[in-house]
Amino acid sequence: MPTETERMLAGELYDPSAPELVADRERARDLARRYSATSEAESAHRETLLRALFDAVGDDPAVNPPVRCDYGYNVAVGDGFFANFGCVFLDANRIAFGDRCLLGPGVHVYTPTHPIDPEERATGRERAEPVTVGDDVWIGGRAVLNPGVTVGDGAVIASGAVVTRDVPDRVVVGGNPARVIREIE
Repeated sequence: MPTETERMLAGELYDPSAPELVADRERARDLARRYSATSEAESAHRETLLRALFDAVGDDPAVNPPVRCDYGYNVAVGDGFFANFGCVFLDANRIAFGDRCLLGPGVHVYTPTHPIDPEERATGRERAEPVTVGDDVWIGGRAVLNPGVTVGDGAVIASGAVVTRDVPDRVVVGGNPARVIREIE
């Protein structure tokens, strides 16, 4: 029988109150709290904590605290990753950023989703869908990426955009819900 963690990562309904998941979230929150308590002068210590928190970290990561995440072990960031102050990664499933991704302040990335049916939702069970961000993507401040979206290489997500569906390569999207504003030549 699969564990709740296995169900979560498979995109199936899972119970987030399962003790194994509660312990994993506590571990991630402790690491994020410790990371967020560091100063800019502690760059080596910051990188050590970030590598303990996230599943994979490329070269030269920069994350301005505070940072928040559910599990951490489902987040992967490529080379030259930069996240400005106050980013949130709800990583009940995989969140993968390519190389040279830039995140403005307060960017939120969500993988968990709840059942639409109120009786099913009342059970407390939820699902999670992965979010994938390509290389050379710039995500403006306060943008939100919703469960299951893929953002193509070279895309720009405007500040405050709410991304509810996939974003093609080399476009600028904005609005709520986000739509293509223009292509990038």
